[in-house]
Amino acid sequence: MTAREIATPLGPARAHTTGDGTRGTLVLGHGAGGGTDSGDLLAVTAAAAEDGWRVHRVDQPWRVAGKRIAPAPARLDVAWTAVLTALRDDDLLTGPLVLGGRSAGARVACRTAAEQGAAGVLALAFPLHPPGRPEKSRADELTSVRVPLVVVQGETDAFGGPEEVATALAGHAHASVYGVPGDHALTKNVDVVAAAALSWLGELLRTAQA
Repeated sequence: MTAREIATPLGPARAHTTGDGTRGTLVLGHGAGGGTDSGDLLAVTAAAAEDGWRVHRVDQPWRVAGKRIAPAPARLDVAWTAVLTALRDDDLLTGPLVLGGRSAGARVACRTAAEQGAAGVLALAFPLHPPGRPEKSRADELTSVRVPLVVVQGETDAFGGPEEVATALAGHAHASVYGVPGDHALTKNVDVVAAAALSWLGELLRTAQA
């Protein structure tokens, strides 16, 4: 694994890179409550890298600076886009590009997938709504994705369970939802989370090559 700081309009971000990229590139963002060392992100990274993907785990500038509160979504998108531009300029986004992340990072991936030319979006623990506030739905961020999309969701996620996510995606022709044991943190069985992500990545490549 290598790590590098990348300049953005919001300060330096950090990209942790693993894998050779023979199958494609996966870029993962973190949630609002932690960084890229969360168990689910590490498990998905290890599994995907072993399968031939180059994986970039991106720490947003606010995390690199040691702050505890994430900035507004639009500012997250600005920093994320700057990181992707730098990686692309250095020829580190080779092959099919999949954007993803957990929670807030999944939202960023959904919002930027079209402009970045992503081949797919991998969303871990997508926060469909604040706990106890289903009327505050963020389903539009999911349904705006026009490429293959998978959501790996904890069965007891207070931000929206797998069935709620599946209902929100009912009209999406290329969306999948994997329900896995656990809550929003996805720490109960990270191997199951990684297996679900890897299965979908394999399907994505097979579909693209068909």
